[in-house]
Amino acid sequence: MAEERVVSSRTVFQGQVVGLRVDDVELASGEVTTREVVEHSDVVVVVALDGEDNVLLVRQYRHAVDRQLLELPAGGMEPAESPEDCVRREMREETGYLPHRLERLGGYFSAPGYCTEYLHLYLATDLEPSPLVAEDTGSIELVRVPRERVLGLVASGEVCDAKSVAGLHMAFSALEKS
Repeated sequence: MAEERVVSSRTVFQGQVVGLRVDDVELASGEVTTREVVEHSDVVVVVALDGEDNVLLVRQYRHAVDRQLLELPAGGMEPAESPEDCVRREMREETGYLPHRLERLGGYFSAPGYCTEYLHLYLATDLEPSPLVAEDTGSIELVRVPRERVLGLVASGEVCDAKSVAGLHMAFSALEKS
């Protein structure tokens, strides 16, 4: 399969969280077309299990879809921050817990047709209370769900964001093998 060659590229928007780039690309056929690319930093997604075999989920309002969603803890990596350090920071900010054991389960792109965002998936265990206050996490609600009930929340549509659906299925597959 042939790759596309970038003929020109321009940034048309740069916000605090995302940028929008428009690339003119040459296809293998020689035809030139346009690609719009949302630029976003890498993200961590965390499947956290407490000592009572509950999965820690967070409920928060998502403006883009105008509703509260039940999700896995997640967040964007800061420049030069390792995925593991980001997991520790995001867990403390969103759940109030610091994981002492992390296992990388893999990763995936959120929407490779138009977005650069790559999600690093981790299993976090051996949790210790250690809250870290962040400016935009005050309205996040921690929800503990028994592990055996979590995939039922996916099946019912209560957990309906792609990062959480994919992350939970990958984590449960890995846990079954161990």
